[in-house]
Amino acid sequence: MADDEAKKAKQAEIERKRAEVRKRMEEASKAKKAKKGFMTPERKKKLRLLLRKKAAEELKKEQERKAAERRRIIEERCGKPKNVEDANEDQARKILRDYHQRINSLEEEKYDLEYVVKRKDMEISDLNAQVNDLRGKFVKPTLKKVSKYENKFAKLQKKAAEFNFRNQLKVVKKKEFTLEEEDKEAKKSEKADWQKK
Repeated sequence: MADDEAKKAKQAEIERKRAEVRKRMEEASKAKKAKKGFMTPERKKKLRLLLRKKAAEELKKEQERKAAERRRIIEERCGKPKNVEDANEDQARKILRDYHQRINSLEEEKYDLEYVVKRKDMEISDLNAQVNDLRGKFVKPTLKKVSKYENKFAKLQKKAAEFNFRNQLKVVKKKEFTLEEEDKEAKKSEKADWQKK
Protein backbone atom coordinates (compact mmCIF):
# COMPACT_ATOMS: atom_id res chain seq x y z
CA MET A 1 0.00 0.00 0.00
CA ALA A 2 2.81 2.27 0.63
CA ASP A 3 3.81 1.79 -2.99
CA ASP A 4 0.33 2.66 -4.12
CA GLU A 5 0.28 5.77 -1.99
CA ALA A 6 3.74 6.75 -3.21
CA LYS A 7 2.62 6.28 -6.83
CA LYS A 8 -0.55 8.27 -6.17
CA ALA A 9 1.51 11.03 -4.54
CA LYS A 10 3.86 11.10 -7.53
CA GLN A 11 0.90 11.10 -9.89
CA ALA A 12 -0.71 13.93 -7.93
CA GLU A 13 2.56 15.86 -8.01
CA ILE A 14 2.84 15.38 -11.81
CA GLU A 15 -0.79 16.49 -12.26
CA ARG A 16 -0.19 19.55 -10.09
CA LYS A 17 2.91 20.51 -12.17
CA ARG A 18 0.97 19.99 -15.40
CA ALA A 19 -1.81 22.21 -14.08
CA GLU A 20 0.75 24.92 -13.24
CA VAL A 21 2.27 24.69 -16.73
CA ARG A 22 -1.21 24.89 -18.32
CA LYS A 23 -2.06 27.89 -16.16
CA ARG A 24 1.19 29.65 -17.13
CA MET A 25 0.59 28.93 -20.84
CA GLU A 26 -2.97 30.27 -20.64
CA GLU A 27 -1.70 33.42 -18.93
CA ALA A 28 0.97 33.83 -21.64
CA SER A 29 -1.61 33.43 -24.42
CA LYS A 30 -3.90 35.95 -22.67
CA ALA A 31 -0.96 38.36 -22.41
CA LYS A 32 -0.28 37.91 -26.14
CA LYS A 33 -3.90 38.57 -26.95
CA ALA A 34 -3.84 41.61 -24.70
CA LYS A 35 -0.72 42.88 -26.52
CA LYS A 36 -2.41 42.51 -29.92
CA GLY A 37 -4.92 45.05 -28.76
CA PHE A 38 -7.43 46.56 -31.13
CA MET A 39 -6.02 45.36 -34.49
CA THR A 40 -6.83 41.70 -34.81
CA PRO A 41 -6.04 39.88 -38.08
CA GLU A 42 -9.71 39.97 -39.12
CA ARG A 43 -9.89 43.70 -38.57
CA LYS A 44 -6.65 44.18 -40.52
CA LYS A 45 -8.12 42.29 -43.49
CA LYS A 46 -11.29 44.39 -43.38
CA LEU A 47 -9.26 47.57 -43.16
CA ARG A 48 -7.12 46.54 -46.15
CA LEU A 49 -10.25 45.80 -48.18
CA LEU A 50 -11.73 49.17 -47.28
CA LEU A 51 -8.49 50.96 -48.17
CA ARG A 52 -8.33 49.18 -51.54
CA LYS A 53 -11.95 50.09 -52.31
CA LYS A 54 -11.33 53.70 -51.32
CA ALA A 55 -8.14 53.86 -53.45
CA ALA A 56 -9.99 52.35 -56.44
CA GLU A 57 -12.78 54.93 -56.06
CA GLU A 58 -10.27 57.78 -55.82
CA LEU A 59 -8.42 56.49 -58.89
CA LYS A 60 -11.66 56.30 -60.84
CA LYS A 61 -12.64 59.84 -59.80
CA GLU A 62 -9.16 61.11 -60.73
CA GLN A 63 -9.42 59.50 -64.18
CA GLU A 64 -12.84 61.07 -64.70
CA ARG A 65 -11.48 64.48 -63.64
CA LYS A 66 -8.56 64.14 -66.05
CA ALA A 67 -10.85 63.09 -68.90
CA ALA A 68 -13.17 66.06 -68.23
CA GLU A 69 -10.19 68.44 -68.07
CA ARG A 70 -8.85 67.01 -71.33
CA ARG A 71 -12.22 67.47 -73.07
CA ARG A 72 -12.44 71.04 -71.75
CA ILE A 73 -8.93 71.91 -72.97
CA ILE A 74 -9.58 70.36 -76.39
CA GLU A 75 -12.81 72.35 -76.72
CA GLU A 76 -11.00 75.50 -75.61
CA ARG A 77 -8.12 75.06 -78.05
CA CYS A 78 -9.97 73.63 -81.04
CA GLY A 79 -13.38 75.13 -80.54
CA LYS A 80 -16.61 73.28 -80.86
CA PRO A 81 -17.11 71.40 -84.11
CA LYS A 82 -19.09 73.36 -86.67
CA ASN A 83 -21.91 71.88 -88.68
CA VAL A 84 -20.56 71.77 -92.23
CA GLU A 85 -23.14 69.38 -93.68
CA ASP A 86 -26.12 71.75 -93.34
CA ALA A 87 -24.15 74.87 -94.36
CA ASN A 88 -24.47 76.46 -97.78
CA GLU A 89 -21.48 77.45 -99.90
CA ASP A 90 -20.93 80.90 -98.31
CA GLN A 91 -21.13 79.50 -94.80
CA ALA A 92 -18.71 76.70 -95.71
CA ARG A 93 -16.23 79.26 -97.10
CA LYS A 94 -16.52 81.33 -93.92
CA ILE A 95 -15.91 78.24 -91.78
CA LEU A 96 -12.88 77.27 -93.89
CA ARG A 97 -11.46 80.84 -93.65
CA ASP A 98 -11.86 80.73 -89.87
CA TYR A 99 -10.07 77.38 -89.70
CA HIS A 100 -7.33 78.66 -92.00
CA GLN A 101 -6.76 81.77 -89.87
CA ARG A 102 -6.72 79.65 -86.72
CA ILE A 103 -4.18 77.25 -88.24
CA ASN A 104 -1.96 80.17 -89.30
CA SER A 105 -2.06 81.74 -85.84
CA LEU A 106 -1.30 78.38 -84.21
CA GLU A 107 1.64 77.78 -86.58
CA GLU A 108 3.03 81.22 -85.69
CA GLU A 109 2.73 80.45 -81.98
CA LYS A 110 4.37 77.06 -82.54
CA TYR A 111 7.28 78.66 -84.41
CA ASP A 112 7.75 81.25 -81.65
CA LEU A 113 7.64 78.58 -78.94
CA GLU A 114 10.12 76.37 -80.80
CA TYR A 115 12.50 79.33 -81.11
CA VAL A 116 12.19 80.05 -77.39
CA VAL A 117 12.80 76.38 -76.56
CA LYS A 118 15.93 76.24 -78.76
CA ARG A 119 17.27 79.43 -77.18
CA LYS A 120 16.63 78.06 -73.69
CA ASP A 121 18.34 74.78 -74.60
CA MET A 122 21.40 76.68 -75.82
CA GLU A 123 21.46 78.76 -72.62
CA ILE A 124 21.17 75.59 -70.53
CA SER A 125 24.04 73.92 -72.39
CA ASP A 126 26.18 77.06 -72.01
CA LEU A 127 25.45 77.21 -68.29
CA ASN A 128 26.24 73.50 -67.92
CA ALA A 129 29.56 74.07 -69.68
CA GLN A 130 30.33 77.00 -67.36
CA VAL A 131 29.47 74.92 -64.30
CA ASN A 132 31.69 72.09 -65.53
CA ASP A 133 34.51 74.58 -66.12
CA LEU A 134 34.15 75.89 -62.59
CA ARG A 135 34.17 72.40 -61.11
CA GLY A 136 37.09 71.35 -63.23
CA LYS A 137 35.14 68.52 -64.78
CA PHE A 138 35.13 68.44 -68.52
CA VAL A 139 32.75 66.51 -70.68
CA LYS A 140 34.70 64.00 -72.69
CA PRO A 141 33.89 64.35 -76.37
CA THR A 142 32.62 61.29 -78.13
CA LEU A 143 35.44 59.78 -80.09
CA LYS A 144 35.03 58.99 -83.74
CA LYS A 145 35.60 55.39 -84.69
CA VAL A 146 38.57 55.06 -86.99
CA SER A 147 39.89 51.91 -88.58
CA LYS A 148 43.25 50.97 -87.15
CA TYR A 149 44.36 49.60 -90.50
CA GLU A 150 43.95 53.01 -92.16
CA ASN A 151 46.19 54.57 -89.54
CA LYS A 152 48.83 51.88 -90.08
CA PHE A 153 48.69 52.35 -93.84
CA ALA A 154 49.14 56.13 -93.45
CA LYS A 155 52.13 55.57 -91.18
CA LEU A 156 53.70 53.17 -93.67
CA GLN A 157 53.29 55.73 -96.46
CA LYS A 158 54.91 58.38 -94.29
CA LYS A 159 57.86 56.08 -93.54
CA ALA A 160 58.18 55.22 -97.22
CA ALA A 161 58.38 58.93 -98.03
CA GLU A 162 61.11 59.33 -95.44
CA PHE A 163 63.15 56.51 -96.94
CA ASN A 164 63.01 57.91 -100.44
CA PHE A 165 66.35 57.04 -102.03
CA ARG A 166 66.78 60.35 -103.78
CA ASN A 167 66.52 62.14 -100.48
CA GLN A 168 69.04 59.75 -98.95
CA LEU A 169 71.73 60.34 -101.57
CA LYS A 170 74.47 62.69 -100.52
CA VAL A 171 74.69 65.88 -102.44
CA VAL A 172 78.21 66.69 -103.46
CA LYS A 173 79.08 70.30 -102.96
CA LYS A 174 80.91 71.36 -106.11
CA LYS A 175 82.24 74.54 -104.60
CA GLU A 176 84.55 72.67 -102.32
CA PHE A 177 86.50 71.23 -105.26
CA THR A 178 86.56 74.22 -107.63
CA LEU A 179 89.02 77.03 -107.73
CA GLU A 180 88.03 80.64 -107.38
CA GLU A 181 88.76 81.41 -111.04
CA GLU A 182 86.50 78.66 -112.23
CA ASP A 183 83.73 80.05 -109.98
CA LYS A 184 84.02 83.44 -111.63
CA GLU A 185 83.88 81.92 -115.11
CA ALA A 186 80.87 79.82 -114.15
CA LYS A 187 79.06 82.92 -112.90
CA LYS A 188 79.83 84.84 -116.11
CA SER A 189 78.56 81.99 -118.27
CA GLU A 190 75.38 81.80 -116.16
CA LYS A 191 74.80 85.54 -116.70
CA ALA A 192 75.33 85.19 -120.40
CA ASP A 193 72.88 82.28 -120.57
CA TRP A 194 70.33 84.27 -118.61
CA GLN A 195 70.65 87.31 -120.87
CA LYS A 196 70.18 85.19 -123.98
CA LYS A 197 66.93 83.89 -122.71
